Amino acid sequence: MRLRVLSSLLLLFFPACQLAAQATSNAQKFSPPTRTFRFTYNFTVKDIPSGAKRVRVWAPVPQTDQHQTARVLSVKAPVKTRMTQEPEYGNRMMYAEIQNSAPGKAEFTLQYEVTRWEYSRGNYAQLERTDQKPTVVFASMHRLIAPDSLIPTDGKIKALAVEVTGSQSGTVAKAKAAYDYLFTNMRYDKTGSGWGRGDAVWACDAKRGNCTDFHSPFIGMLRVDGIPARFDIGFPLPENKDKGDIAGYHCWAEFYARKTGWIPVDISEAWKAKQKEDYFFGSVDANRVQLSTGRDIALSPKQDGPALNYFVYPYVEVDGKPYYKLDKQFSFEEVKSSE
Repeated sequence: MRLRVLSSLLLLFFPACQLAAQATSNAQKFSPPTRTFRFTYNFTVKDIPSGAKRVRVWAPVPQTDQHQTARVLSVKAPVKTRMTQEPEYGNRMMYAEIQNSAPGKAEFTLQYEVTRWEYSRGNYAQLERTDQKPTVVFASMHRLIAPDSLIPTDGKIKALAVEVTGSQSGTVAKAKAAYDYLFTNMRYDKTGSGWGRGDAVWACDAKRGNCTDFHSPFIGMLRVDGIPARFDIGFPLPENKDKGDIAGYHCWAEFYARKTGWIPVDISEAWKAKQKEDYFFGSVDANRVQLSTGRDIALSPKQDGPALNYFVYPYVEVDGKPYYKLDKQFSFEEVKSSE
């Protein structure tokens, strides 16, 4: 929560007209600058064991910020639910608790109306004009230069940062060096095992993976240099469809530059669409909805199990232990302007 409040306050120092000017060369370059859609998040807790005394359920909830608005349309659940917010990152979630559950299943469906805008700070040439060396970090942002369980700032990641970003002096220049290195040396490849955990060391060794694996070493290298960087996750929207199922999550990253504020990058999307390599340094398109930010997340109320690596799928505990027998389905439908 502290980190999200600070981010909102920092925006006061970057007027909307300035942001629009910075983004001029990128805006509407590849896809519409805004999308409004209904997003349905459905899941079923299966095979609840006989004799279960307490089933606890958490699901991430998209919230309104400077890049999207999100309105809850409906919540369908077998028990009363409530909305909570964890204090470290400010992530919102739905929480439900089933006492003395009968064996069987419990189905939850949450539906939202979301408007998402393109988020652009401009391209590298524009950002470089105001680049400065990394400076003293606000005390409230120290968490964003600290390591996560799978994003260390020592060992291989520290050595890689020295190799890749060490010759650069500015914050933006260091970020661009890390971006270029990962774009060139990694490949988007979800075969085999190991991918999808956002394990920065594994990604550097394997040089492949999904969006978590591209962005974790990026975050780690910048944190080594004392640059705040954070992990964002949600769901992608197909660019040329107006409705349908969504197969899985998508994530991206942001880093903080004193003169500009938060700057987004999406290295894995750039890798999949090479013509967008320049665009996705400094911008992310509107083809997404964000559900949470951060890693090593403690939920609200706090879970009995370990901190979550990231929070995009529902998390369930049965009698204090993580429970993974879930069916999940996510879908969207574009809202026409006349609706």
